[in-house]
Amino acid sequence: MRKLCLFIATSLDGYIAKPNNDLSFLKLVEKEGEDYGYAEFTSSIDTIILGRKTYDYVLKEIGTSHYDNGDRDVYVITRTERPQQGRTIFYTGNIAALINRLKSEQGKNIYCDGGAELIDALLQQDLIDEMIISIIPVLVGDGTRLFKDGRPEQTLEFIEAKTFETGLTQLHYKRKKE
Repeated sequence: MRKLCLFIATSLDGYIAKPNNDLSFLKLVEKEGEDYGYAEFTSSIDTIILGRKTYDYVLKEIGTSHYDNGDRDVYVITRTERPQQGRTIFYTGNIAALINRLKSEQGKNIYCDGGAELIDALLQQDLIDEMIISIIPVLVGDGTRLFKDGRPEQTLEFIEAKTFETGLTQLHYKRKKE
């Protein structure tokens, strides 16, 4: 069965973006030739799910090539219906129904690329199977929190921790089956 995996970076104090969607703190750990396992991770997936705000940000900062590379399906969770563009589907339906359908299909794993609203919706319904969270060694003080308050408690099983010369620490957990 396919798994839904979160792969994301956060500040030590739990923010995935500073105010105004400022991600400049991620540059603190940029290092030539170091991708922190991203290429290996993305080789294990064939579907990406992300929120519309994250999609718009990536399009503005990187361009369509980041998602529209022809070898994976992309589901943008949005409240506004839009026509499909290549393998990018703008999905307005029930998120649990989509995830459960995707998990039941043949294929590689599913990558949740953010943002905070989508992650919260997925956690509210206990749909995330694994989390790989890279902790950037900075306290940003304010912005968009990775985890919102008010979600159900979930027990996780530790898989591994990796440390890097830049000070980044990467934590890998999976959902503990009751």
